[in-house]
Amino acid sequence: MKVTLVIMAAGLGSRYGGSKQVDGIGPNNEILMEYSIYDALRAGFNKVVFIIKPEMEELMERICGNYLRKRTALDGTPVEVAYAFQDFSSVPDFYHIPVERTKPFGTVHALLCAAQAVHEPFCVINADDYYGIDAYRTIYQELTALPESGRGTMVGYLLKNTASLHGTVSRGVCAVADGKLQSVREALKIQLYPDGTLKDLAEDRTLSPDTVVSMNFWGFTPSIFPALNAYFENFLRTEAGENVKAECLLPVMVGHELDTGRMEVSVLHSADRWFGMTYHEDRDRVAEELKKLHDSGAYPVTLKG
Repeated sequence: MKVTLVIMAAGLGSRYGGSKQVDGIGPNNEILMEYSIYDALRAGFNKVVFIIKPEMEELMERICGNYLRKRTALDGTPVEVAYAFQDFSSVPDFYHIPVERTKPFGTVHALLCAAQAVHEPFCVINADDYYGIDAYRTIYQELTALPESGRGTMVGYLLKNTASLHGTVSRGVCAVADGKLQSVREALKIQLYPDGTLKDLAEDRTLSPDTVVSMNFWGFTPSIFPALNAYFENFLRTEAGENVKAECLLPVMVGHELDTGRMEVSVLHSADRWFGMTYHEDRDRVAEELKKLHDSGAYPVTLKG
């Protein structure tokens, strides 16, 4: 059975102050998405699709594509590699793109750009997040049992483990009951304070440290693409306008599908801890965490061996 890992890597990393997707942060200069790929392959995934800016293809092929094509998946088949490009050429003709706009249109648009490359159950992730070994095993098992339509899945993480002391972060705040996602609310300015307090600054409210949040670790079947397309076109017609920073976000889209009753989403939990780099100041902490994982034997000396 083909199961695909889709990696969203076209973001500009503006808050990080550089291209964090290709920042070598592991003990042997590994980038964060290499850990995701390594963990996904040992969980059973056998195809990788990179969503990138067109000018990144040569770099991505050199960093990941070349060695991945030489790898064999757990089922004995060669690992399949594909690229999808997130740029303005995929935006519908009815929408006029503001001259000042340089950023892509967000994660819904990113995933839509991969529609022609994905024909099987898939997991979609951020390139600049570390999700943990167990998370991929857990979601792989769920993906192999998903019906063709009407169902999705996600791995949820605790808010206290996903915020940064160095600035605000945006998170999909989830309401969960009986293992099912009830709603998702996008909180765009969550601040962690040194005493552990977490506040949603946009709404001036305190959040529980144990709040379940989405870190864009979703699992779907290809039946999601028509819904993504309809949602994105409606976003362009009703919300984007001349706002050069407007983004169409995957957690919000999933929340909309839940509200309309068109989708049911199971919420999975991982024994591992998430970490990532929102700000450049996060880098040293992430590098230290990765070194500990290598030293403990969770990862070999080199991921490309």
